[in-house]
Amino acid sequence: MPASSPLVAVPADIRDFANYRWHASPDTYLKALVGVAGTTPVIVPAMAGEIDLAAILERVDGVMTTGSASNVHPGRYGVAPSPSFEPYDPDRDDLTARLIEESVGRGLPLLAICRGHQELNVAFGGTLATEIQEIDGRMDHRAITHEDQRERYATRHDVAVADGGLLATIVGAGPIKVNSLHRQAIDRLGDGLRVEASAPDGTIEAVSVEGAKAFALGVQWHPEFWATSDAPSAAIFEAFGAACRAHRDARGRS
Repeated sequence: MPASSPLVAVPADIRDFANYRWHASPDTYLKALVGVAGTTPVIVPAMAGEIDLAAILERVDGVMTTGSASNVHPGRYGVAPSPSFEPYDPDRDDLTARLIEESVGRGLPLLAICRGHQELNVAFGGTLATEIQEIDGRMDHRAITHEDQRERYATRHDVAVADGGLLATIVGAGPIKVNSLHRQAIDRLGDGLRVEASAPDGTIEAVSVEGAKAFALGVQWHPEFWATSDAPSAAIFEAFGAACRAHRDARGRS
């Protein structure tokens, strides 16, 4: 009998639309999980205090935290709220904090993208800086204004890949060109995280978890958007999928 597709938990964002509250996840991430990683996404509702999260994590083979229009609430890393940090999604914050902690602790493969990359840093005690384009010496990492999403998500600058790290084993020595679209970024690096890639202005663009039991990578850019056509983007999802299949197979033998 063929092995089943690995299941990947994906945290939902909260969206209020047409007098309903929705638990939703962006389509591009889900398609990359299915079409490139070869996995089956399972959207987890942002109800961390009401659902049996342990039961979900016992059944899945990986966790992916996505980008979002919202930002991590600054109270989670000791900074006062400000309009420049908005909008927020505290229900997602609660869920992803649990998912990241549990996935690393359980040895579940973890891929953290954009907001998820920032959530990973905060989960390990790090902080974030906002409106980095206003900081002297920093590039403007924000998306351009354009009606075509392909233009908005086009790769625009290189990142240097750290020697000997997890990312280098996936994409090679680099540099690689990325579509890094953000106005927040890692400020103080979280304890136990390793820098895997940096932008020319020094912005930390990728991290891994030192000593992790399984694949644990965070990237500030958006590999999901070009996962079917850009080699480094595809390689990241393929590596994550392989890690999820390895976890599935090991779980089946236990």
